[in-house]
Amino acid sequence: MRTVLVTGLGGAGRTTVAAATALAAADRGSRTLLLSAEAIPGFPAATGPTSVADRLDHVRIDSGEHFRAELTELQNRASGVLDLLGAGRLDGEELTELPGSPQLALLHTLRRAAEGDLSGYDTLVVDLPPLTEALALLALPEQLRRYLRRLLPAERQAARALRPVLAQLAGVPMPAQWLYEAAARKDEELAAVQALIEDEATTLRLVAEPGPAAEDALRTARTGLALHGLTADLLVASRVLPRHSSDPWFAALAARQEKCLDHWHQALAPVLPVHEAAHLGRDPEGVDDLAALEIPAPDERAPGRAGDPWWTEEEQDADDGTTTIAWCLPLPGAAKEDLRLVRRGDELLLTVGPFHRIVRIASALRRCIVSGAALADGVLRVRFTPDPALWPRTS
Repeated sequence: MRTVLVTGLGGAGRTTVAAATALAAADRGSRTLLLSAEAIPGFPAATGPTSVADRLDHVRIDSGEHFRAELTELQNRASGVLDLLGAGRLDGEELTELPGSPQLALLHTLRRAAEGDLSGYDTLVVDLPPLTEALALLALPEQLRRYLRRLLPAERQAARALRPVLAQLAGVPMPAQWLYEAAARKDEELAAVQALIEDEATTLRLVAEPGPAAEDALRTARTGLALHGLTADLLVASRVLPRHSSDPWFAALAARQEKCLDHWHQALAPVLPVHEAAHLGRDPEGVDDLAALEIPAPDERAPGRAGDPWWTEEEQDADDGTTTIAWCLPLPGAAKEDLRLVRRGDELLLTVGPFHRIVRIASALRRCIVSGAALADGVLRVRFTPDPALWPRTS
C-alpha cells in the first residue's frame, strides 16, 4: 500500500491538498482511502469508510468518540482494581476528551489502516496537522514504545509467576498481570503504526503558500524532516495567483509569489519537485473544485523513507594519531545556535530549533565517549573516541 502523509505550514490548505491528492489517486485507478480529522466541504463526516467518488472512500477521525471508547475499555479492563478501591466508574456521556486525544485518535486510525478493518486499499492519504505538530505526531509511536520499555520492561514479565512471593517479601503489591498485557498490546499497536510510517512505500507531501513568510518556515521544515529521517516527494505551492493583472495591488501580490516560486524551483526542484496549484478565487467546494487544482497523483515509483539516515566516518588526528569516529546526520537548513546535544547512557538527545528526537546510539559507538560535535555544510558530525576501559586491549 502506498501511503501519502500530507502536512504543511499552518493555513496553507493542506486538507484541501490531501483531498485533491486522494481524488487524483482514485482517478488513476487506485482504490484510495482518505483519513482526515478536518471537515472537507462536499465530503461525508462519517467515522466509517464512506464513498465520495469512484474508488475513493473517506473516514472522518472523531477524537472525542475515540477518547470515550478507549477510557470505557480501560475501566472495563481495570474493573477489579477499581472495585477494590471503591472507585465509581465514569459514563461515556460525562467524559470530555483531554489534550492529546486528537493525536492518539489519529494513531489509532493509522493502526486500523495498517492491519485492521480499514486495510485493503491501494493508496492511503492522511491529512496530518501542521508541520511541527505532524513531526511530533510521527515520532510519537517510537517515543511511546520507548516509555513502555522503560516503565514496564519486558524482562520483568518473565518473573510474573514469582510476583505473589515478591509482593510478600517486599511488603508492597506488584503490578497486576493485566497491566503488562495492556502494555504488550499497546506496544504491538504502536509497532504497526511505526512500521507504516517507516515503510519504504510511505512518502510525505508538503504544502505551503508562496511568500516571504513561507521561506524561513520551509527551511525549518526541511531540517525537522531530516532530523526524523523523513523525505518529501513533492512541495505543493498552494493558492498561486495569476501572474498578469492590470490591478497594481493584485499584481504586487502575484510578483511576490513569483519571486518566491522562482527561488523554490531553483533551490528545491532538483531534489523536491514543486507543483503550483492555482488559486480558484474561493475555497474549494466538492470534487469538481478539487479536480480543478490538478494536484498530481502519488508517484508509485517515488522512493519513500531511505532507511537509517545516519552514517559513520573514521577520522585520524594528524598530531597524535588518535582515531575518532564521526556519526553523521544531514540537517539541511540547521543553525548552530539552534542545535543542542546531550548524551544519556546509550541515547543521544537531539534538539534542533523546535524539533526534538531521542536516538539510540549505534552499537559500536556505545563503548565510546563523545569527544565533540560540529555542524558544517548542512551535516551534523558527532565525534566519538573509543573508551579504553571498554574497548578490548590488543597485544
